[in-house]
Amino acid sequence: MGIGRSIAFRLHEAGANVVLADLDESAAHKTADELSQHRPDSVYVVPCDVSKREDAERAVKTAATQFGSLDILVNNAGIFPFAALADLTDELFDKVIATNLRSVYLFTKLASEQMIAQGKGGKIINVASVDALHPSMAGLAAYDASKHGVWGFTKNTALELAAHDITVNAIAPGGVATPGVAKMTGGDLDQVKAQSSNVPMKRMGDPDEMGRVALFLASDLSSYMTGSIVVADGGMLLG
Repeated sequence: MGIGRSIAFRLHEAGANVVLADLDESAAHKTADELSQHRPDSVYVVPCDVSKREDAERAVKTAATQFGSLDILVNNAGIFPFAALADLTDELFDKVIATNLRSVYLFTKLASEQMIAQGKGGKIINVASVDALHPSMAGLAAYDASKHGVWGFTKNTALELAAHDITVNAIAPGGVATPGVAKMTGGDLDQVKAQSSNVPMKRMGDPDEMGRVALFLASDLSSYMTGSIVVADGGMLLG
């Protein structure tokens, strides 16, 4: 759903076969059904807890066996539960890090091994956040830590994988109108507008705007970019 769904649509529209690795099977199958209307047999769903090695291994293997190769990896899964430091539990902190950061490590390691074996390079795209570049708000310490980690991991793996013609870049979305944000605000439009008040463009981003950035990073248009982060935040960081 949200950003992941939009990225899948944009890459599929551009001709990519897509493996949707998602914990929410119903949402993944719904997206797969929509995509398959345009191009049958080009989408595959893998039930996946992205923080578990065996699930990540199955997803990577599925891409390689179903479609012949794995050429593009998008690490998009993320959660952002609010908890003040005084209320933050070890279990919640570990869950955020596992979902948002450990998953990026697992998939990058496994996918890059597959790409290296194929011998034709590849593209790895990590969805970070503007909160990887500055503190967000009280109650998101675990989230900020995970996204700072994603950005650091992106830069370091870009150094290592450049020798194999594998680029590693990140996207830093600002506030995006996703189902997750809608759930967080309870559909309160006034609250959504308030969150946009410090954005020079005076609006939240659309998930498809992140999909278009991902398409750019997945294409040859970004062929000389690696270890970079593309900020798509409506100007939020200018404030």
